[in-house]
Amino acid sequence: MTTPQTAPAPTAPRLGTLLRACHPAPAAAVTLLATALAVAGGRGAVGSALAGAAVGAGQLSVGWSNDLVDRHRDAAAQRCDKPLATGELTAGTVRAAAGWALACCVPLSLASGPAAGTAHLAGVAAAWAYNLGLKRTVLSWAPYALAFGLLPAFVTLGLPGSPWPAPWLTAGAALLGAGAHFANVLPDLDDDLAAGVRGLPQRLGRAWSGAAAAVLPAAASVVLVTGPAGPVGPAGRAALAGTALLTLPAVLAPRGRGPFLAAIAVAALDVVLLLTRP
Repeated sequence: MTTPQTAPAPTAPRLGTLLRACHPAPAAAVTLLATALAVAGGRGAVGSALAGAAVGAGQLSVGWSNDLVDRHRDAAAQRCDKPLATGELTAGTVRAAAGWALACCVPLSLASGPAAGTAHLAGVAAAWAYNLGLKRTVLSWAPYALAFGLLPAFVTLGLPGSPWPAPWLTAGAALLGAGAHFANVLPDLDDDLAAGVRGLPQRLGRAWSGAAAAVLPAAASVVLVTGPAGPVGPAGRAALAGTALLTLPAVLAPRGRGPFLAAIAVAALDVVLLLTRP
């Protein structure tokens, strides 16, 4: 007489698999940028660590919620890089992870003070709004612009006296965020159109969106160089020249991967400017 075989109990997802569903590259990049801004802004070791932890928790919640909302579309597109689409993760697991990350983000943000915490949580709310529907509208760029534009405020409002950042710094960060939206959409634009996603980049098409992906970070460079009081120095002039050299080919020939690569290069330059501007 044989004993019936029982199915093995499902194993908990590995941490690496869960992290693959949080958009790890952009999440890490934004977290590192915020931490570096906090260090450069004088938040000190503890304040900078708290700022980085808050932004990291927010980014995890945003990344996981994005894959959770898009899981059926990703499965239809046969996205092998999406653990939810391949069945490596369940929706319940990712939903719980996003909820815990968001729950941690609230006290971590408010640890920088009520004004700074509110600024950061507003940016996280904008990112969630993008995931939950704004990505399909003509206002798809707005959450990126708002969330990035509030990062300098999150840093400065956590300083003694809770000062607001200079308007040019906020504007430069917002332009960088809007450019990041176009650059982020470009690789998946065709899949988005097939799935009925009609954000602003999809409505404009690949050529115009490619140009916007390069021009918006270039505009951020101009703002970040010319915004501070006083004449533009040699480093600023070199930054503007480099921005022009990178942007013009993408605008004149907005096809292929040129605009995407130009956007990434100019965005990297903008990050340097963000960290070095007074």
